[in-house]
Amino acid sequence: MQWYYGYIVTYFASMFAIGFYYFLKVKNSDDYLIAGWNMGFWKIVGTHISTNCGAAVFIGWIGMGFTVGMSGYFKFAAPALLTSMLLIILFSAPLRRQRLYTLADLFSERFGARVGLMPSVFSALVYSVPTTALQIVGMSTILHIVFGMDVKVGIALSFALILGFTILGGLVATIVTDALQSVIVVLGIVILALVVVNFGGGVASIIASTPATYISPTGAGGLAEVLTFALTVAPFYLVWQSTWQRIFASKDERVAVRAGVTAYASLLVLTLLPFGIGVVARQFVPLDMDPNLIFSYVTVELLHPAVGGIVVVGLLSALMTGADSFILQGASNLSQDIYARMINPAADNDQKMRVARLSVVLISLAALGVAYLMTDIISLYQWALRLSATTLVIPFLAIMFWRRATGGAVLVGMLLACATTLIWPLFNTGFDQVFAGFFVSLLVTVGGSLLTTHSREENVAAVFWENLPSASTRDGGVASVMPATTKEQLS
Repeated sequence: MQWYYGYIVTYFASMFAIGFYYFLKVKNSDDYLIAGWNMGFWKIVGTHISTNCGAAVFIGWIGMGFTVGMSGYFKFAAPALLTSMLLIILFSAPLRRQRLYTLADLFSERFGARVGLMPSVFSALVYSVPTTALQIVGMSTILHIVFGMDVKVGIALSFALILGFTILGGLVATIVTDALQSVIVVLGIVILALVVVNFGGGVASIIASTPATYISPTGAGGLAEVLTFALTVAPFYLVWQSTWQRIFASKDERVAVRAGVTAYASLLVLTLLPFGIGVVARQFVPLDMDPNLIFSYVTVELLHPAVGGIVVVGLLSALMTGADSFILQGASNLSQDIYARMINPAADNDQKMRVARLSVVLISLAALGVAYLMTDIISLYQWALRLSATTLVIPFLAIMFWRRATGGAVLVGMLLACATTLIWPLFNTGFDQVFAGFFVSLLVTVGGSLLTTHSREENVAAVFWENLPSASTRDGGVASVMPATTKEQLS
């Protein structure tokens, strides 16, 4: 137990020392919310890895490997990571060029603040809050298993630690600590994998004694099931704001692409390990055990505390960095998309900083409430992914490639796609609600745009090739390609 105390106290003391350093150093809202658009290669690599290795990797995917086998990797991990890599390769340059803060910022620049409000609310409340709550609950679970701490007390302590660090240094401190924590995360999962394989009798013995369905990429459900899961999971990662934040925070487009591809290529290999750990654990873990407890059981029961402490700190650091990122995602939406754009466009830097930190507190408190009150956060999180994807992906692609898209059609399309996704399961059609939502979004966005005209607050552009006003009007922006056309210029 002393090993665990020593590792954990050292870890949090180091985190708060770095956070306090950046509390003294960060003086403007751009540094706080988007790291000043100035992070280098290794910091971006580290923050991508850390942000993608939260509760899902250490707890969820080990449990999934235990229950369904390696097919879980091809249903969830591989589609998410490959789509994120596609986003980085295709869209880093045009997105980074616009000098944006958030996903909703893109919608507001293109269509006006009214249209940008919906993706802002989705990002801040529908996604950031339950995802942060998952990290808080995950951290409290570890504190309960390792130290016997009451879960409710653990939730309160986890909330205080996460909020305390996040409010100090903002995204710049998060990215710097992410780069350091990525080493701990990778080391923890690799150590656990090696120990589990050794305890299972070696690779040859494990393969010989494991049913083929747990090793097969398609699993017991076959290829059709894998493809259905993959196609419903992957689109969300085109609009996952955590990846967008890292693109915006990179010091230039070249760093954004090189660092992003390096990180996600590494993650494609690294994330095989948790599924493999789950499969191997079937050799020696009671098969009726709760899959979410497999990680904790293996760590505490198999590893000496001197080694197990490293793995536990690896998980805590993954949960910490995920929570920081998701809180700052929601805080950016509240402070930049709603306050600075809609409530007080003339706000000075001090006002923006105060609102940014207040937004961190509000998102954290909302996540705390969900952590205490919701009994099925996983289902809430899965719904957040579905709704975000069906509501935002088609409009995002329209912004990037189609000048004809109109704000009115996009807004109605988002509302109807959201409603369709929510009510579709009531009809029991056997057709996944995600596909129905995408169909409605595409139909209304395209059909409505062809039947309507651009409003006066729109900046008409296909952003993949053209610039929005933010590219040249925000600090450091340079208009290097064709600018957008306003409604007045079209008239």
